[in-house]
Amino acid sequence: MKTVISNARGFDGLTLEERSVPKPDAHQLLLRMRAVSLNFRDIDVVRGAHGNQDALVPLSDGVGEVVEVGAKVSRFAVGNRVSPTFFPDWIDGQATAEARMGRLGWPRDGVLSEYVVVDEHAAVRAPSNLSDVEAATLPCAAVTAWDALFVSGRVVPGDTVVVQGTGGVSLFALLFAKMAGAQVIVTSSQRAKLDRALALGAAHGIDYRAEPEWDKAVLELTGGQGADHVVDVAGGEGLTRSIRAARVGGTVSLAGYVAGRVGQFDLGTAFVRKTTLHPLGVGSRRTFEALARAIKVHDVRPVIDSVFPLERTREAFERLASGDVFGKVAISLV
Repeated sequence: MKTVISNARGFDGLTLEERSVPKPDAHQLLLRMRAVSLNFRDIDVVRGAHGNQDALVPLSDGVGEVVEVGAKVSRFAVGNRVSPTFFPDWIDGQATAEARMGRLGWPRDGVLSEYVVVDEHAAVRAPSNLSDVEAATLPCAAVTAWDALFVSGRVVPGDTVVVQGTGGVSLFALLFAKMAGAQVIVTSSQRAKLDRALALGAAHGIDYRAEPEWDKAVLELTGGQGADHVVDVAGGEGLTRSIRAARVGGTVSLAGYVAGRVGQFDLGTAFVRKTTLHPLGVGSRRTFEALARAIKVHDVRPVIDSVFPLERTREAFERLASGDVFGKVAISLV
């Protein structure tokens, strides 16, 4: 089988290798991977931000067909289409420190391979309404957005949700919030992307280059009250604006740090607004299963930016790293 490995030396360190197809143990599934997708975390991994690790198979998100099952497997059968979970050992409830250590794509080998072995308890049936590429986008970005809105944020119909940018988590948050009957405000630096977000159902778009004090624009759009929920993917020094954009008692979900890992904010503003800051950490298998059911019932379709073949993996990483994406970057393995 063909497998891509990373030696934490950047995109130049991505290498396509031939390996033997693995065999599943008693409680494992052998998946013929059909598609995978990238997250910004994967860029950090291959660039060595998480430390050096020889011959790591990157990426956490993908979907595959079960082609062989172990002797004691009971949850799936040959022919099922499933996705591995981001945290293989986090089934339900609050995550333990041990469960959160075992992430796919680092420190465990990921899914950028033609065949992958996964424990049956660490897999979720893919929604039947989605294509392979669409289904491959769910394990990290979609679960993170679902957790932000419905586990941590408890969004209800009529709420106002602000999402930053048009990457994977942000667009999933837009789609899920709209599905739940919430009003969505999207921020972006590009008018064309805002227009596309409006076409997906956003109520308002704010160009933060034209309006750098975008938090004030949110207050104006909400009659001075602020948003019920802000999904912050930027981090950095802009965190104070997210707090200011939220209503008193509102929630700011911290979903990324594309503007910087170190965030600074005015404690006085946070105390006055009584803001809940919730760092997100993807979610459990049960959370993944809940969103998979909702995606099928409501026919929610993930937004795909671009798709590359396995042999052009480096180009897929470069596309995501460019920052000029609208939706998910994926790799097809069929």
